[in-house]
Amino acid sequence: MTTMVIHRARRGRVLWVLQSVLAALFLFAGYVKLTMPAAAMAQVAPLPVAFLRFIAVAELLGALGLILPGVFHVRRELTPLAAAGLVIIMIGATVVTLATGKGLEALIPAIVGALAATVARGRTIQPV
Repeated sequence: MTTMVIHRARRGRVLWVLQSVLAALFLFAGYVKLTMPAAAMAQVAPLPVAFLRFIAVAELLGALGLILPGVFHVRRELTPLAAAGLVIIMIGATVVTLATGKGLEALIPAIVGALAATVARGRTIQPV
């Protein structure tokens, strides 16, 4: 029984580290997309600027959803939902990156999506 408690505590710490890293990443990505001039953003991605701004807001909200429920111990079931939403965004980012012919670069959103999926699964099993 003691090893199970230790394993659970270790898993909880690993999930908190993943959540923190992902939150920082998505806060940064969302902020950049919201503040970048439309002309510069149009050169970066072949998507409408309004859609990229929508994605930015979703990334910012997802980042907050990874951290705030656990910090304030309120509505902790939102954390795996936020992580799942970020997985969906990363699937889209992977597909768009592949569609633009940047196969190797598609690994980055794929890995970030896999990490977000790990958080979603881990927090579904063990609440924050």
